[in-house]
Amino acid sequence: MFGHSVKLFTLMGFEIKIDASWLLIAALIVWSLSSGYFPQVLPGLSQSAYLILSITAMLALFASLILHELAHSLVARRYGLGIGGITLFLFGGVAELVDEPKSAASEFWIAIAGPIMSFVLAGLFGLAALVAGGAGVVGILLGYLASINLVLAVFNLIPAFPLDGGRVLRAWLWQRSGDMLEATRKASGAGTVLAIGLMGLGLFSALSGGGIGGAWLVLIGFFVLNASRGAYQRLLVQDSLKGRRVAELMTPDPWTAHPDMTLADLADRVMMAHAVSFAPVVGDGAVVGYVDAQLMRTIAREEWANTTVGDVMAAVDDSCLVAPRMTAEDALNRLAQGPHRKLIVVEGRQLRGVLSLRDLMGHIAVVQALGGARTGR
Repeated sequence: MFGHSVKLFTLMGFEIKIDASWLLIAALIVWSLSSGYFPQVLPGLSQSAYLILSITAMLALFASLILHELAHSLVARRYGLGIGGITLFLFGGVAELVDEPKSAASEFWIAIAGPIMSFVLAGLFGLAALVAGGAGVVGILLGYLASINLVLAVFNLIPAFPLDGGRVLRAWLWQRSGDMLEATRKASGAGTVLAIGLMGLGLFSALSGGGIGGAWLVLIGFFVLNASRGAYQRLLVQDSLKGRRVAELMTPDPWTAHPDMTLADLADRVMMAHAVSFAPVVGDGAVVGYVDAQLMRTIAREEWANTTVGDVMAAVDDSCLVAPRMTAEDALNRLAQGPHRKLIVVEGRQLRGVLSLRDLMGHIAVVQALGGARTGR
């Protein structure tokens, strides 16, 4: 999910990571607290004292976010779901669920665990602030942490996907209808409404002199919009490919090249003649490599007649070879994560077909045009 995250440590079996974007929000929080909030509620301290206090508050806030996401992760693990880790990023934190919940009940308890943890933290920090007297440096700091955890819990309970409240809404809709995809569509729609509202409010605030606060609301709105729509689209893809194997969607018996064939012959007799830009290379009945148009362009055209396929072909390895029995969803993930645009389907080393992203997207488009792959979930 996050391409520039760095692992910090492992907590209760979960990797805790930070994304590069986290540095921006951390700096903004420290700046806001040290230049505005703490000087207002604790006048008379030195600038260095405000800075130390702000850094402490920021670290405690992000510790609270980790505990919020840890609650999600522990309940998800209890229900047998994989967790890719907990990552702090620009808009807070996220527990990276590898799989979707298998039932409405598990969705509900996984979703509600985070806000419950934030409410508990708000109560504990509030109680500690009362014990500390409330008016001193420690009391003010604890009071701030109580308030921010309370805000975090309440905001996350807004019934708009992908917020925790939106997941609770999805669980309720799912329980009523028995259809996870339709429940996700409706919860995602609520997320879209929230996102547009946040962006509109942020734009109004920015134009009215709200400054960075308005811009921040717009950014949050964009994040919610993309996350809600992206989650629904991912589920659509999973639903369309469910139960399908590579053998069902691949292009069987593709046009091939031989290692001794010249590039000129490959271009004329295979690629141009049959309108293909990719050819597995087969020698002695086994796949030994592949050639595509991108690779061909790296060779000067005047050299094609004197260069054989075997001289320039790309080697094959496990990243581009798949078995016919592999699930279509796993194949799509392989294409999305790897450097290859096509996968060569083999049994042993014998060629069975080629699977491209176009094959998968074409199947998904047909399924959705027919009204979706209803599976009675």
